[in-house]
Amino acid sequence: MSSGDYRVTRATIDHLPRLKPLWQAMELPAWDLEKHLTEFQVVQTPDGRLLGAVGLQILERQGRIHSEAFTDFALADELRPLFWERIWSLANSHGLLRLWTQEKSPFWTSKGLVPASVQERQQLPAPWKSLFPKWQTLKLREDINPALLLEKEFALFVQSEKQRTEKWSQQARLLKSVATLLALALFLFVMGVLIYYALTQRGAALSP
Repeated sequence: MSSGDYRVTRATIDHLPRLKPLWQAMELPAWDLEKHLTEFQVVQTPDGRLLGAVGLQILERQGRIHSEAFTDFALADELRPLFWERIWSLANSHGLLRLWTQEKSPFWTSKGLVPASVQERQQLPAPWKSLFPKWQTLKLREDINPALLLEKEFALFVQSEKQRTEKWSQQARLLKSVATLLALALFLFVMGVLIYYALTQRGAALSP
């Protein structure tokens, strides 16, 4: 069976009777993982046979890959890329900043997760800091502070409004100049007409 025949879905209550024995076989805390059932993604065959599961816990825009388990580890290398595709999709849809894991498989390293530095571990959500300290992490995007983003957007708005006001001011000055020239032209025209009329009248008065 090729990997294209497998189906990756989010775990539901229907998967729990098969997940609990799998977690127990992997010596994972089934009683605790059961509380986090919806964090898990599962791989199944077309006939519904469960082959593996992995958790993705999301806190504070960070994702923790945890508790991977397989019914047959001979399939692990074939199934992990399917899990990764699913995790990557979820990370993007949730806008995650980082991925973290304590899983030891080289597969995760091949996907860019590297040992976390002391500084990077400071970014762990508080509930994860008490876990075993060996973490691998992958930075997905920059963390933009909403306040700073709002301030930047406001500054751009102010600049835009300033440019618009300056444009209107230039147009107003241009219209004022045009109006002044028109008024001057009209004044000169009227004065010319008056002078012409005055000269004509004077000429008529002087005629015998």
